[in-house]
Amino acid sequence: MPHASDVEGAVETRGLEPVPDTERKGRVRDLIPTWVAANISVLLLAMGASLVVADKLNFWQALIAAFVAPVISYGLVGFISIAGKRGGAPGMALSRSVFGQRGNLLPGSLIWIARWGWETINAVTGAYALLTVLDICFGIHSSTPLIVVTLLLFVAATFLISGLGINALHLCNKWSTYLFGIFSVLVLVYLIADTDWSAVFAKPAGTTASLVAGIGLIAAGGLSWVPSGPDFARYLPRRASGGGMVGASIGGAGIVVLPMVLMGAVMAVSTPDLANASDPVSFLGKVLPMWIAVPYLLIAVVGMVLINAMSMYSAGFTALTLGIKVPRAWAVSVNAVISVVLGLVLMLAATSFLGSFVAFLSLLAVAFSAWIGVFGADMLLGRKYDPVALMDTTRTSAYWYRGGFSPAAVGAWLAALITGMLFTTAGTAGSAWFSGPFADTWLGRNGLGWVVTILVSGVLYAVLPKPKPKPKAQGGATGQGPDADREPAGLPI
Repeated sequence: MPHASDVEGAVETRGLEPVPDTERKGRVRDLIPTWVAANISVLLLAMGASLVVADKLNFWQALIAAFVAPVISYGLVGFISIAGKRGGAPGMALSRSVFGQRGNLLPGSLIWIARWGWETINAVTGAYALLTVLDICFGIHSSTPLIVVTLLLFVAATFLISGLGINALHLCNKWSTYLFGIFSVLVLVYLIADTDWSAVFAKPAGTTASLVAGIGLIAAGGLSWVPSGPDFARYLPRRASGGGMVGASIGGAGIVVLPMVLMGAVMAVSTPDLANASDPVSFLGKVLPMWIAVPYLLIAVVGMVLINAMSMYSAGFTALTLGIKVPRAWAVSVNAVISVVLGLVLMLAATSFLGSFVAFLSLLAVAFSAWIGVFGADMLLGRKYDPVALMDTTRTSAYWYRGGFSPAAVGAWLAALITGMLFTTAGTAGSAWFSGPFADTWLGRNGLGWVVTILVSGVLYAVLPKPKPKPKAQGGATGQGPDADREPAGLPI
């Protein structure tokens, strides 16, 4: 990613086209604030509380879940990001080389729709945070008109930043990381001094199955960023360390996820209704003193604006891969409008925010995992990316394969998607609105449907016969033959 000082205030005009080597001036360490900002959300507090209240975990089990989940999910983010520095293009554009120009529309559409839900959840959380600040500071209680206004303000800010592009995101991520870090330390110090630790450590341990399910719950949020990894790594030079990218992704996310989840778990001991609150943030006004709660919530709002801006930034690329013929900055407007509509439905009609959130995360994990398995296996098989073929969506593209589809990729993706759903329950215990026929098996009870999905898609794609890229006529623009699209198999770092 470029330095903010080089093009500060500029609107990124580059769309799907790969970034030339001459413009790749980013540094691996710049990924750390990117993935810190992607996790600045009070939703992590609610998820930490859910580990204690719903999953019945004790403090040490919550600690394990909070440590392991970002290692798994953001390890995958960092790994898939390597494709971005190799191909210089957004993740869903690089995906064309795997699924075919037409075949890529299938996972692309599902991932785009899944982003609607993720952006809606974050927009609603940000609006609730604003409402809580108004209530604490001015005694202004929530009402339907106020809900509409706060949601519109949140989405408008999101649209502005995501429309400006990577430079604005990089600058905002850097400063929000500093601010959020300072106030998170204040909250942590307050909790250490104010918490009844004997009650925290007296809580009995939950089952191993609940611990595994808790890890999956927290990891699901990170999995949603995996296809976006290349979007934020495409400005890194080709010589950038792949191992360093994985480490920066895990480190950036982990330094936020670990303390936030633990803080939520500790808060839930003294405020057990935290996990069942009608909204995910109003409890902070009761748990924390006003001098901490108000600035913390305001900074969290900024963080959630950035999370949504990052998501909409990537969603804009996904929309372009689906054939929406508008500039990148305006492609994000589609998701902005959808966030407002779905956000109003969730805030005005849903009876349980956390129940809706957990159900969504369960389905989100499976939807993204099917793509992750195929794309990740393809990387391990040594994929190189032809910039001309990526942008050529006609029959002349080297990635046209068979009628625009790669049967191996599309078949593995679809089979894994169906299989994962068979092991998945959407919702919390006693209030699930979807449950697959194998959800009561060991894998299903442990919330491992997403792991099954990744393994099925990756293994199937690896063993199925794959069509070779079409050779370019008369050597083509890149001079590649049918076998020039792959490097020797192995970890592409």
